[in-house]
Amino acid sequence: MSVGISEAAFDAAAPSPRRWLGWARDQVEAQADRWTLWTPVALGCGCALYFGLQREPQAWVAWSVLPLVALLLLATRWSIWRWTTIALVLAACALGGFAVAKLRTEAVKAPVAQPRTRPQVVEAWVIDIAQPGEGGQRLLPAPIRVGDWTARDTPIRARVTLRPGMALPKPGEAVRLLAILNPPPPPASPGAYDFARDAWFESVGAVGLALREPEPVAAPPPAPLRLRLAMAVNATRWTLTQRIVAALGPETGGLAAAMTTGHEAFIPREQVDNLRAAGLAHIVSISGLHMAIVGGFAFAAARLGVAAWPWLALRVPGKKIAAAVGLAAVGGYLVLSGAPPPAERAAITAAVAFAAMLVDRQAISLHALALAAMGVLLLQPEAVTEPGFQMSFAATAALVALAEIWPRPVKEISVPWPIRTLQAAGAWTAASLAVSFVAGLATGPFAIQHFNRVSTWGLLANLAVAPISSFLMMPGLALGATLTPFGIGQAPLELAGWSIGLMNRIAAIAAAAPASQVVVPSAPDWVLPLSFLGLLLTCLWRGPLRWLGLPLALAILWAPRPPPPTVWVSADGAAVAVRDGRTAVLLRPDVKRFGAELWARRRGLTPIETEAERDTRFQCDTWSCAPAAAAPVRLAAAWNLRRPLKPGRLDALCANAEVVVLRNDVRPQACAAPLVLTGADFARGGSAELYRQGAGWRIVWAQDVRGRRPWTWGYDPR
Repeated sequence: MSVGISEAAFDAAAPSPRRWLGWARDQVEAQADRWTLWTPVALGCGCALYFGLQREPQAWVAWSVLPLVALLLLATRWSIWRWTTIALVLAACALGGFAVAKLRTEAVKAPVAQPRTRPQVVEAWVIDIAQPGEGGQRLLPAPIRVGDWTARDTPIRARVTLRPGMALPKPGEAVRLLAILNPPPPPASPGAYDFARDAWFESVGAVGLALREPEPVAAPPPAPLRLRLAMAVNATRWTLTQRIVAALGPETGGLAAAMTTGHEAFIPREQVDNLRAAGLAHIVSISGLHMAIVGGFAFAAARLGVAAWPWLALRVPGKKIAAAVGLAAVGGYLVLSGAPPPAERAAITAAVAFAAMLVDRQAISLHALALAAMGVLLLQPEAVTEPGFQMSFAATAALVALAEIWPRPVKEISVPWPIRTLQAAGAWTAASLAVSFVAGLATGPFAIQHFNRVSTWGLLANLAVAPISSFLMMPGLALGATLTPFGIGQAPLELAGWSIGLMNRIAAIAAAAPASQVVVPSAPDWVLPLSFLGLLLTCLWRGPLRWLGLPLALAILWAPRPPPPTVWVSADGAAVAVRDGRTAVLLRPDVKRFGAELWARRRGLTPIETEAERDTRFQCDTWSCAPAAAAPVRLAAAWNLRRPLKPGRLDALCANAEVVVLRNDVRPQACAAPLVLTGADFARGGSAELYRQGAGWRIVWAQDVRGRRPWTWGYDPR
């Protein structure tokens, strides 16, 4: 007996180019209602193109692009094919993103200080207390006058670090202080994150160090109205911060104040380190999580209040009333937090969700997220370069996409409550695990590329902290901040303090666990955009083709890393690190440590910070280092600016080294070293990485990587 298959049946079952083409066409047609989700992606690509330029385009380029954007959008009226309409709209968004980014750069331009070493007497209004830096507490003053600088040369904002022990003035006070002001610092190493770009868009034109304690100014000139309003709000925030710290104590009050008002001045350093090692550092920064909890808490309370009053529930739309209350709570929290950029972005996203409820649309959807992303990029196109924006929207997109495919549970009838409780607990646990895993997977590429840290126990720590922060900590802080001015906020603040203490214990356990943090070197620059596009394809595409984006999203893991450099030198030549295998030897462990550690992490190295370990490789005194027999590189360095070295010391450094790094501008007349770098070289090129290339050296300068942009050389109003 034989079994035969007809030729027609065989042709129908066998794959063919026509069948594959038809299947692919069906997959594309399934995206008919989702192509609009790619408009913020195109807008962001246009913004990223602008920020990736090496040279700053003229303003007329942006103005000339805008009519082209209008023409592309107008051309969609005569488009006869859907794909041409999509292409025209996406092209218009990309060009519009480029133009918006350039116009935003022009709109915020302000004077930037020139490099100086002479102290200046600064009279300024204290706008706010800035986030503490490595050197200590910092002020955000608005200078009234700076020494003998002209008005055109005076920055409109500055950031000044106070020495330990100096008293913090309150926002709204006019102070006089002696400080050394310089332009915002360049990247710590070539290709590292450019904090000067952030300062440009915040109109911070100078950073400095206070040499004397701030003194009050007796009769300052009147401040502009807008500045007075900002200082009044910040003074209220600072007063509330002090009350929270006084009520809860420094151990828990510092974190409570940071999550309420945005002030991080009272957080103990050990807590910050533990939170970072445990993968919980995002709890401190006011962002999407905090806005969602505060807005959601206000929404739920308002809706419960309306439902509890039957007369009112029958006459008003409870959901819309609750959405309006949630919107107001988000706005109030934004003001209370000082409106930092992450909080502004989170507020825009929450506002879009509540506005969708008000107009009877789905609040949580990819279309609402796309609208929020468009709003953020139009208002703050520089956000496309910031890790916070990248991570928050990547995580949100992944979670909304997860919600689309998450199976809906079947509601059973007449189920005994013990079984129903177990089912609810199982469903909540599964959902929490999925949410934490997906959010961690979505933010992982950005955490690796920008921070070079992977928290081994971050998933478990976040699972443990999530219910504490959602149901105890943030509601307690919200009620406490609201009721504290009336003298009745102690009870909710104590509840929040207890939950913060519990969170700190969880963070300490996770930080002390074996291999709590794994350092991963940064991948080449092309890898992160590829991972981002792969993640977007996985989240935004509908159908099985979405999984083609998964290997692209994981490119940060499989992309090859370039070989690390041999030597790193800071932007002013004051600090040097030398690679020895997988370790980085810091020649001055107590100078520029933040920059040295940042460079070491980016290159996957472990910094050696003790002088004892350094001295086994280099012979160092107060102002110089010379290579010893065990030195991985015959490098010598001197850090004296004004005082000369001991007689013969410079000649000895040159005689026994192949690379000499000098902080001052004086190039020795005769130096046997093949490569000599002086302060003049660093003033031109910034920080440097040295790669051994045959018998010589290849130098990569940070300024060459940054290009010629307004935040790399400043703005001259003349």
